[in-house]
Amino acid sequence: MRARDLMTTAVVTVTTDTRLSDIAHLLAQRGISAVPVLGPEGELLGIVTEADLVRRLAGEAASRPKGWLSAVLTRRPEATAAGFARLHGQLAGDVMTTEIVAVEEDTPAEAIAGLMEQHGVKRVPVLREGRLVGIVSRADLLGLAFGVPTAPETEISDARLLRSVEQALREQPWADAWLVFPSVEGGVVTFHGWCRSPDVERALRVLAEGHPGVKGVRMQLRRAPRFMIGVP
Repeated sequence: MRARDLMTTAVVTVTTDTRLSDIAHLLAQRGISAVPVLGPEGELLGIVTEADLVRRLAGEAASRPKGWLSAVLTRRPEATAAGFARLHGQLAGDVMTTEIVAVEEDTPAEAIAGLMEQHGVKRVPVLREGRLVGIVSRADLLGLAFGVPTAPETEISDARLLRSVEQALREQPWADAWLVFPSVEGGVVTFHGWCRSPDVERALRVLAEGHPGVKGVRMQLRRAPRFMIGVP
């Protein structure tokens, strides 16, 4: 049995500019403990785990102002700056773990288990040419070794997903809901219509990915002409 036979392919992902508050909601909503952070080409940049968020909260509670001389003598300035960004940042890119233990699709299950034990991790991303294609968790390995079934994902109808996404669009003032028309097929949300900026397009993708049951997001949007923006 290899990674491709074990991995979960419907992986919830975020980008480096996803806010930590949104990630916390995603983890709680989906009942997961980590989300991979992807770049614009689908490349794996890092991972944000519950432990990263808890560690950040603990660091905020324990942090104390230090004099500049103490900081210089005890740590390199670059490390001090990096620690500050990790402690006080609000985005996934600020706190994500970048030293990632990953495998390829043909990595044997025994090797995956060994990596998890060696590095003390609960999951390993599965990559194909540097791009994320799935995740293997400890639960997946337990199911293989002991016949323990993993909890099946609740199948949510396309119609229900569409209603949920449409409602979320109406609740967001930046979404220009009168210009954007979502559709859902096979759990994949496609946005049609017009969009005022790349920032709004990115936010639309994050909004859709935050809904349980969404398997992917596609964009078929055109840049909105100036006369259309701001027209209710």
